[in-house]
Amino acid sequence: MAVAVRVIPCLDVSHGRVVKGVNFENLRDAGDPVELARAYGAMGCDELTFLDVSASVEDRSTLLDVVSNTANQVFIPLTVGGGVRSVADVAQLLHAGADKVGINTAAVQRPELISEIADQFGNQVITLSIDARRVRDGVSTDSGYEITTHGGRRGTGIDALQWAVKAAELGAGEILLNSMDADGTNSGFDRQMIKDFRSEISVPIIASGGAGKASHFVEAVRAGADAVLAASVFHFGVLTISDVKAALCDAGIEVR
Repeated sequence: MAVAVRVIPCLDVSHGRVVKGVNFENLRDAGDPVELARAYGAMGCDELTFLDVSASVEDRSTLLDVVSNTANQVFIPLTVGGGVRSVADVAQLLHAGADKVGINTAAVQRPELISEIADQFGNQVITLSIDARRVRDGVSTDSGYEITTHGGRRGTGIDALQWAVKAAELGAGEILLNSMDADGTNSGFDRQMIKDFRSEISVPIIASGGAGKASHFVEAVRAGADAVLAASVFHFGVLTISDVKAALCDAGIEVR
């Protein structure tokens, strides 16, 4: 039996405020994370993702007090990422109220971090965030995709698809696949990227980047996503959680 598709709002937090931009640039304020978390919980979202997008850039840990306050407002799974570098960081976030922890930059720098976390807490705790884009500036990878780090600000030349395969083998429980080319554009999820990753990995894929209308979420699931994540369309009232779930249901896709 197919697993029901999850609809997940994402709170990109910088300096304690939710922000949103295009391709992670020109960020604008979208509100207080605790207030938004409370609202989304009431709207019927299946999970909530909290990403401290400036933590890695500023070389600091995630804002634990904001995480704790957010967790106190929601009674659905909460994934928290940003600045996670060690098993101790994961323990702190779980203690603060996170159910799952997102890792990205630190895992790229030291892949064994994934297995260390999985050994300590189980792979169900690990959401590996991959900020992927099509290669540019003379960079070449086998898959045509490269990893970016530090909130999408730095290209690495590392093959993003090969990294996803390796991360799943090391113990990542799911992949948050964010298309940096589509992020914030509202032009639709990168369906080809989703298809390419789905063909190589068996762990759940959360599609992220590019949602602009309800039909985009349907397209992402049909391309192979197990969950769909968005930010600006929810934050600024373009779509509601109910709009997305209704579109999925109308397309014959099971939702929670």
